[in-house]
Amino acid sequence: MTVDDEILVLRKGTHGIPVEQYAAAIRERLPDHTVTLARTPAEERELIADHSFVTGMVLEEELLEAAEDLEVFACAYAGTGHLPLDRLRERGVTVTNASGVHGPNIGEHVLGAILSFTRRFHVGARRQRRREWRHYQAHELQGSTVTVVGMGAIGQAVVDRLEPFGVETIGVRYSPEKGGPTDEVYGFDEEGVHEALAKTDYLVLACPLTEETRGLIDEDAFVTIRPDAVLVNVARGPVVDTDALVGALRSNWIRGASLDVTDPEPLPPEHPLWTFSNVQITPHNAGHTPQYYERLADIVARNAERVRETGSTDDLENQVSL
Repeated sequence: MTVDDEILVLRKGTHGIPVEQYAAAIRERLPDHTVTLARTPAEERELIADHSFVTGMVLEEELLEAAEDLEVFACAYAGTGHLPLDRLRERGVTVTNASGVHGPNIGEHVLGAILSFTRRFHVGARRQRRREWRHYQAHELQGSTVTVVGMGAIGQAVVDRLEPFGVETIGVRYSPEKGGPTDEVYGFDEEGVHEALAKTDYLVLACPLTEETRGLIDEDAFVTIRPDAVLVNVARGPVVDTDALVGALRSNWIRGASLDVTDPEPLPPEHPLWTFSNVQITPHNAGHTPQYYERLADIVARNAERVRETGSTDDLENQVSL
């Protein structure tokens, strides 16, 4: 085992926050480690050659080939599909991710979207722009049923934040036998998904994009779901069949949609989703939080300390199965 007390931070940042803040957050938590930030491509190629613990958003295959002593790559994103996972597995590199970092901020984003549609703030904003003092009907969240598809860190954060609002909650997850924090739990089988949809007032998508979830919310799903239901997608755009969504909105099969992700993404200016007054679009922004690097540094620091104490890169927090 070659892992030592030196950590290399690669140069790519995220959310417009300087990557220097990430390096500083790790240094604050690991004063006995040497934390080096590579600020240029040349520095990355030079420094990665003799670092065994590396963290960053991306790791191109060319850079991986230069990483002769690499033992741990701490990916700074929750998703790792963009990494050369086959090559990392062949090299015996342990990979961790940033799962859980987004729980609070995306949970708040979802709650804000639900409350916005419940109280119909978009209608109020439209009438304010027109300087039109005219009452409109609103809804009440209490007593509603919220279905959360995906019971990972984000899904659980959503359920936690819904708890004070007096709603019924349904969870949809890959292993329904594990239960969860919701009142009911269903699996991803067609029967389970449609049974959940039939009871749903607010449908929150917080699942990863897999072959099983791609196109999960299709035309058939929009037929099942109640016409006064609202869709909130903070997962990935292709979890929803976009053509089916447009058709459902045009046919009043759903009350509205809050989309932080779309398919295609970015959404082209001429796309019809921009034209609906009952569609809220944010540019894949739910993941933004000023606390991103702080929460990520907590995970990386705990893993670095564990490696130093045990001499092993096994059983790390957020370790990815390769």
